[in-house]
Amino acid sequence: QVQLVESGGGSPLSGGSLRLSCAAYGFSASGRCMGWFRQAPGKEREGVVTIDSIGRLTYANSVRGRFTISRDNAKNTLYLQMNFLKPEDTAMYYCATNARSGCSDINPADFGYWGQGTQVTVSS
Repeated sequence: QVQLVESGGGSPLSGGSLRLSCAAYGFSASGRCMGWFRQAPGKEREGVVTIDSIGRLTYANSVRGRFTISRDNAKNTLYLQMNFLKPEDTAMYYCATNARSGCSDINPADFGYWGQGTQVTVSS
């Protein structure tokens, strides 16, 4: 059974850092397109970054240079390192997979398996 479990959310100050984790169960995360997404109050869910089965990356312009996605294959876990956080990064953060080896764009509608999310609130 496919399951994704996010952790690591919190309430850092502006300019601070957090590392989110997404533990995958029931499949090998290294063989699938995986992604991080976020949804702020009153806004639609948006893509943050995706990584495919061979490590190709696609970052949203809003986070490029500040956020970094990585995978620990031995732990079957996906990470999102977030640096230089801004109040506009405040959102519920989700990890997801499309159950395929490749990624297209970072449209959340292309992803069918989701975690429950972890809250990130950045204060100024």
